[in-house]
Amino acid sequence: MRALTWHGKHNVQVDTVPDPQIVNPRDAIIKITATAICGSDLHLYDSVIPGMSNGDILGHEFMGEVVEIGRGNTSLQVGQKVVVPFVIACGSCFHCGKQQFSACDNSNPADKSDASEIAYGYPAAGLFGYSHLTGGYAGGQAEYVRVPYSDVGPIVVPDGIEDERVLFLSDIFPTGWMAAENAEIEPGDTVAIWGCGPVGLFAIKSARLMGAGRIIAIDHHPRRLELAKANGAEVLNYHEVKVREALMEMTAGIGPDACIDAVGMEAHGFSPDNIIDAVKQETKLGTDRQHVLRETIMACRKGGRVSIPGVYGGIGDKLPIGALMQKGLTIKTGQTHVQKYLPQLLELVMDGKIDTTDLISHRLPLEQAPEAYKNFHDNPNEWTKVVLKPHG
Repeated sequence: MRALTWHGKHNVQVDTVPDPQIVNPRDAIIKITATAICGSDLHLYDSVIPGMSNGDILGHEFMGEVVEIGRGNTSLQVGQKVVVPFVIACGSCFHCGKQQFSACDNSNPADKSDASEIAYGYPAAGLFGYSHLTGGYAGGQAEYVRVPYSDVGPIVVPDGIEDERVLFLSDIFPTGWMAAENAEIEPGDTVAIWGCGPVGLFAIKSARLMGAGRIIAIDHHPRRLELAKANGAEVLNYHEVKVREALMEMTAGIGPDACIDAVGMEAHGFSPDNIIDAVKQETKLGTDRQHVLRETIMACRKGGRVSIPGVYGGIGDKLPIGALMQKGLTIKTGQTHVQKYLPQLLELVMDGKIDTTDLISHRLPLEQAPEAYKNFHDNPNEWTKVVLKPHG
């Protein structure tokens, strides 16, 4: 089959690789009908997430048709259309029992889990198409993919629903939803969201549905700011204002009730702390550029909440821990418990309560994935979300 593979920093290629096979009784093989490039994929493209190997198949946002199932799977049938969560979860461990699916104890193979245990204190759950820290599983930017624990993860899509309406249930919609949920939004709250990429836009949509009275979105790309505005947010261009001062002025000196960092470890900008972080990242003295996280902590009102859906992968410094403690802030973060949210969010899509397609800027065949990665990385204003079609 054809699949997009990683070969180092800024080097991805569409190669012919072996077709996936059933390995365990609970596996399924999915023929991919639609897959997308995620902002998290760019961390791999930039080679700032450790644990990648030459030839790894990328992609964790995908859906498709079930073409084969293992003998132990009684949940799926051949021919069904499914969306697959990017998180791989067994469904039966301690954490899965608490619906903390992204903390699954069993989905990261034993021969892979030691590295993440060293890095994070405990083994990470398995993720599709990502680092060997998260299992080294082949991803879905391919014609076919093997889905482990397929009786737990995939959700069946009703007949007649276009792929693009449900594709983002695989990651960015539930990630934006959990980001808003972690912000503990109360009716009428002011919520500030850093980053108007796909996750930030879904956090805006979700916060509005959860009753936020006011949403302030922060970015500098004109098209992304326009998308945020079209979804009901007020916008700040961080090239034009001092963000914390602007937020104080907009909230009568109190600050936002909740702040959401939808940027993560590769924050942009020319602030002194971010320049230092960028130098450290390039020289391997640090891994994460944390400017946005620092800014959310400083900007949030006393007693407020900070939600972090943005990906952080390693080590950073200069965290304003004093402000965090003295202001009495609550912080919630984590990879998304996708399986927990799928039934509820699919219903929102079916009821027409949320538009999942307005952020799509490009639709391309899988063979053009290397070009798509380069443009998504280099031209984020025009390339807001890319959907790839492996079978035309």
